[in-house]
Amino acid sequence: MLVYTFRRILAAVPVLLTVAVFVFLLLRLTPGDPAAIIAGDMATPEQLERIRTSLGLDKPIVVQFFSWFWLLMQGDLGTSLISNTPVSGMIAKHIEPTISLALLTIVLSVAIAVPLGVLAAWRHGTWIDYTVMTISVVGFSVPVFVIGYILIQFFAIDLKWFPVQGFRSITRGIGPFLERAVLPSLTLASIYVALIARMTRASVLEVLGEDYVRTARAKGLKEKTVLFRHALRNAAVPVLTIIGTGFALLITGVVVTESIFNIPGIGRLTVDAILARDYPVIQGMILLTSGIYVLVNLIIDLSYSFFDPRIRY
Repeated sequence: MLVYTFRRILAAVPVLLTVAVFVFLLLRLTPGDPAAIIAGDMATPEQLERIRTSLGLDKPIVVQFFSWFWLLMQGDLGTSLISNTPVSGMIAKHIEPTISLALLTIVLSVAIAVPLGVLAAWRHGTWIDYTVMTISVVGFSVPVFVIGYILIQFFAIDLKWFPVQGFRSITRGIGPFLERAVLPSLTLASIYVALIARMTRASVLEVLGEDYVRTARAKGLKEKTVLFRHALRNAAVPVLTIIGTGFALLITGVVVTESIFNIPGIGRLTVDAILARDYPVIQGMILLTSGIYVLVNLIIDLSYSFFDPRIRY
């Protein structure tokens, strides 16, 4: 297992290095003067020179890369051109709402979707199966902002159970945090419940006809044990892939949902940086996104070997 883990970590290193080179060249290879692109058309020569100096554009490109990469290894992602604050500090400020929302969304999605998918596979061809698949189709079809506004209208405005918008850190109490995180989490979970339920149904349905499932039933095991211990575990690999990919997507920012519920997360930070042409923040967000995807894929690969030990060989 340790050898397999070490090999997977080594395989992720070239990916991260490639992303780092791409992010570095993102600004340097942009057509035109990068300083003029950042400063705008009304910039004075003194402002352009100051930007070139601050970005190190007056040095050879190889020297620029190694200087930038050395700072990157120390956790220095640069300074925002708009707010003049460290990019790492801006990301740290905005990442807590996104991570909290992503974790709650995935927990809700898995808790609802996996039992529904197993139940639909167990009762394949019945009204239960058709009902679960109908719910999945609806979850895929309805845009997320429509679901968000429906939940706001019903639960926040009509019933007054939850606030309309805002975010509270979990450090200020679980109650205030859940009070403002439930609606956006349910909004996002509507999509992932549909996706995970369909994948769980298809995977479990595929293994229900295997010999080990028939053997487990022949031994007199309870149907619940057969479904969740034998069938679901052997069907878990594709389900884990969907869950991990969905979590990575949530972490990298869900702009629409964060805008609807006024959540200061990573998605809004990325959009604001793009609109303001704040290149250091954009570069930092690309690095963060790539790192999260590599880390999540690594965790997914390692989890495969837990459910199917043959994978490590």
